[in-house]
Amino acid sequence: MKKYVLASISLFTLIILISFTGDEQFFASQNLPSPEDSIITINFSCVGDLMCHSPQFQYAAVAEDSFDFEPVFREVKKYFASSDVVFGNFETVLGGKEKQYSGFPFFNSPDDYLTSLKHVGFDYLNTANNHSLDQKEAGLIRTIDEMINHGINYFGTYTTQMDRDSIRIFQKGDFRIAFLGYSYGTNGLPVPKNKDYLINLIKPELIIKDIQSAKNLNPDLIIVYYHFGEEYQKEPNTYQEEIAKLAKDAGADIIIASHPHVLQPIELFTKPNSKLDTGFIAYSLGNFISNQQWRYSDAGVILNFTMEKNKNDGKISLKNLNCVPTYVYKGAIEGKKEYLILPSGNYADSVYTFLTKTIRSKMKEAFSDSKGILTNRSNIQIISN
Repeated sequence: MKKYVLASISLFTLIILISFTGDEQFFASQNLPSPEDSIITINFSCVGDLMCHSPQFQYAAVAEDSFDFEPVFREVKKYFASSDVVFGNFETVLGGKEKQYSGFPFFNSPDDYLTSLKHVGFDYLNTANNHSLDQKEAGLIRTIDEMINHGINYFGTYTTQMDRDSIRIFQKGDFRIAFLGYSYGTNGLPVPKNKDYLINLIKPELIIKDIQSAKNLNPDLIIVYYHFGEEYQKEPNTYQEEIAKLAKDAGADIIIASHPHVLQPIELFTKPNSKLDTGFIAYSLGNFISNQQWRYSDAGVILNFTMEKNKNDGKISLKNLNCVPTYVYKGAIEGKKEYLILPSGNYADSVYTFLTKTIRSKMKEAFSDSKGILTNRSNIQIISN
């Protein structure tokens, strides 16, 4: 009843004001709520492994202990421009120059690598992977310190138990997204005694507990980033499917993964009585940047998607799910050795004139391979340029 009384008073007041002022624009300024006002939109872009092999930092060197990795991303950063959240898997460690920079098998990358990722647009990075302890506990903690210094949100590795128990939440208006990250292991490197909080390992009971803890914070969506699977396999194995299902059944809405260093399919799903209309599992997003210059591992993807929340009923819709297949070029451009991530759909002669016929053929092959893999289990839109 109060609602109708207030509406009547408001209308009466408007009539009185118009009769005395004659200002017809008054009505125009009193905007009634439109359907758009009831929708909150979050745009996401995510990628797979952000690696840093030795040749990568050697190519990026501009002076003594100074590196510029930003040119690597110049042809693809446009795809991040309209995104509210850009995230991926940070598969290296920032152990400091005192320990000497190194690539595989024990990564230690320049801090400038993270600086470039920040400039390109990355907001969140999963730090739970098999290389998290490459420079032991000190390297893990220093990596987190640099994330904080660069204003990048991290999840999956932590400095204390309190840090680990603090669920990462991205919020836009009253639209809240929780992030959790887990790795299958640490390449046999032991987690320090009584410090299991340093890295989230894939343990069913832990994942279920964490998702429940996230739910207690009332997020609208829960995103889980896994680092799992068998390297160089283009289909998920039974273990991946079971662990993905575990997270989904526990309450995860979006499951992203990496580690195989090749792409794997994307699978859509719905859950009964869920406020989200459609969730998905991306079993592996492959390498976004690395020195693995062979078929399938030289290809990656930018996975874009939009989530819309209706503030009136709380329902959430998945919109604009699409993939931009990518290819890692390694070669010389105007005499300078470079790594360059390219949209692999742009293999035509007129686009990148510096590409040789052989590289152009590999890029075309990568686009075809990627399209076939990504759409193997669902009809995902593929962006060709």
